[in-house]
Amino acid sequence: MASKDLAAGRCVPCTKGTPPLNKTRYEPLLAQLEGWQVVEGHHLARDFRFENFRQALAFVNEVGEIAETEGHHPDIHFTWGRARIEIFTHAIDGLSESDFVLAAKIDRIGRGDRTTC
Repeated sequence: MASKDLAAGRCVPCTKGTPPLNKTRYEPLLAQLEGWQVVEGHHLARDFRFENFRQALAFVNEVGEIAETEGHHPDIHFTWGRARIEIFTHAIDGLSESDFVLAAKIDRIGRGDRTTC
């Protein structure tokens, strides 16, 4: 699935008992994202930088809108000029394909492509 395809995808809920993605399964998905890293095989993380507080807040609000639309909610840490997004699937306490879909959608707004989200 190409990055463009990831961003066009939908987040699908996982059920308990679904195994998290292992390194072999998540590495091809990670390669399609811009600037994200997998932390301890458990979650995706990326830092975004902005010129001021207002821009960081606007970005966080847009991430919130995407999260609500997708029904998949990242952990968001933000401060003056910076936002850190961490994504994992809570139901399986690890990574699912939906995490990569959400990251691809966030990439779009992170680079200013707001018309396609």
